[in-house]
Amino acid sequence: MSNREVVVENLVKRFGDFAAVDGVSFQVKSGEVFGFLGPNGAGKSTTVSVLTTLSLPTDGVATVGGYNVVAQAAEVRQIAGVALQEIGLDPIMKSMELLTIQGQLFGKSRRDSMARAKQLLELVGLTEFTERRVGKYSGGMRRRLDLAMALVHQPDVLFLDEPTSGLDPSSRRDIWAEVRRLNREDGITIFLTTQYLEEADELADRVAIINRGKIAVEGKPADLKAGLGGESINVTFIDIDSAKRAADFLNGIAARVQIDRATVRLYLQGAASAVATVVGKLNDAMLPPVSLTLTQPTLDDVFLQVTGQRFTADLTDDADDTKKPDAKAA
Repeated sequence: MSNREVVVENLVKRFGDFAAVDGVSFQVKSGEVFGFLGPNGAGKSTTVSVLTTLSLPTDGVATVGGYNVVAQAAEVRQIAGVALQEIGLDPIMKSMELLTIQGQLFGKSRRDSMARAKQLLELVGLTEFTERRVGKYSGGMRRRLDLAMALVHQPDVLFLDEPTSGLDPSSRRDIWAEVRRLNREDGITIFLTTQYLEEADELADRVAIINRGKIAVEGKPADLKAGLGGESINVTFIDIDSAKRAADFLNGIAARVQIDRATVRLYLQGAASAVATVVGKLNDAMLPPVSLTLTQPTLDDVFLQVTGQRFTADLTDDADDTKKPDAKAA
């Protein structure tokens, strides 16, 4: 197998005095699905724009498939496929036309380009809609076509920036299935940014969370969740002030106590056996909870721990932070 790694060493991207990416380092192994997560404005899409040669780094080194993204940008474009958050498909054209032109841009003959286009349309389930103009496609159909466009030249590395943003659950699952197939059957390395933590947990071999331009944590999803402790007791109160007072009373019961809006989360082994103690202490403090649940740690809990905020599936992201040098990380 060819070199399908992505290696980033001390990557910096500044806009004036603002460091959108501030000394980021990580390595994506060949054939791996790597999830890249972070709050709005954290630097996710800025990093992707550098790795896909759409933006020049201020400092540091990055290679894709062994090629330097600055000195060998043309080679990177030949071996990398890119499906960005904003879908740039001509609405008046048809899918076969778009895919054929894309193939010719990568040096294929018209005949070979058309053959590849037919293959890809079958792959993404759009063969029944070749006569429909792209402007008439649903959001899910446009996402699948955008994925096909990124696969025209049979890339070694595929960058997916928010690939299921705005899609209904059924369309999202279709994209997930195709991502898995591309990775498992074709060995494509996949670099995935997503606004859905469930998506990263489902697809990624490893994840990294970027916060304020720096990598906050990196590892396998299962390991990151296990690092929080066992189960969590989640106690919700009528307001944030009650939650803060309750956290003071409950401190010491668990290895870690986290306040998330009006909910207090206690992470500990054998959480079920501690429920009676928690309820007793709350009764003594005259702080009746609205609800109490037991859950296993999730990537959302990891995200909350390392960034101090809950991950929100907001359709606006740092995709345009290259236009906002004064933007601040959330």
